[in-house]
Amino acid sequence: MIAKLLQQQKAHIDYFYQQVDEESLEETFAVIAQCKGVLFVTGVGKSGFVAQKIAATMMSTGSKAFFLPPLDALHGDLGMVTEEDAVLILSKSGQTEELLQLLPFIRNKGAMTVGFTSKERSRLALGCDHHIYLPCEQELCPFDLAPTTSTELQLVVGDLLSVYLMEQKQFSLDEYAKNHPGGSIGRRATVRVADLMQEPPLCELDQRLEEILAEFTKRRCGCMVVVNKKRELQGIFTDGDLRRALQQRGESVLQERLGDLMTKTARTTSAKTLAVDAMKKMESDQKHPIMVLPVVDDKEVVGLLKMHDIIQSGLS
Repeated sequence: MIAKLLQQQKAHIDYFYQQVDEESLEETFAVIAQCKGVLFVTGVGKSGFVAQKIAATMMSTGSKAFFLPPLDALHGDLGMVTEEDAVLILSKSGQTEELLQLLPFIRNKGAMTVGFTSKERSRLALGCDHHIYLPCEQELCPFDLAPTTSTELQLVVGDLLSVYLMEQKQFSLDEYAKNHPGGSIGRRATVRVADLMQEPPLCELDQRLEEILAEFTKRRCGCMVVVNKKRELQGIFTDGDLRRALQQRGESVLQERLGDLMTKTARTTSAKTLAVDAMKKMESDQKHPIMVLPVVDDKEVVGLLKMHDIIQSGLS
């Protein structure tokens, strides 16, 4: 049963992608992008819920947008709309009376109107300044009545428009982070390596393993960062290196220089890097992920980032 429904809905969505007029869509998107004011999004019933979601996505991605309830608009909220604004009107049939009743009053305010319908010659399509046609072969509903496929198409085009506007505005990750200060999205977009790194456990090339073993155990970082006199990175000595050295050489390894035991090619990051990007670097080799990452700025080792601290921060 589920497999059949999945195939049916895929066919309906594929029909949209096959039939949609990309050139017309891009032209209308470009017109909307020129709007200097607010993008109001409105709809009735299920289309109204979709309109709320589209407005919320636009707001979070750098566009001034609000959901405009049609009934409230007819009873005073239309006062928010100005001639610099645009009103995006969602309706599958394009025959929704509440929206058609609202349309002339929006025109009187001087705002641009854009209809989103699945009927090319509907009253709403013909009455708006611009029209986006959403080809809908059939609703997934067995009676072809309940808004299912049609609302998905509204969401698809609404999300396309939101991302199109992001790209046109060159909306940056920093701006996105300012709009999402709470939750995991905010942390992933704002927390940098400098916020999580700790003082690195350092040792030098000529030090012997027995000299640093106590510090190695005490710091519980799983590594020692090997540097020269200028704190420039020379390599890293990890608990994995320790285990391999003990297996190969036994107790005599305690007299060995760190320069002879360390891993010379260590992955690094900088203090300004987003912590989530540093985490991706640590996991970049799926066969050999690493748990610690030296932090290097201007060739100098300034910190150590541990996977444990990234997990504790809620970024993973």
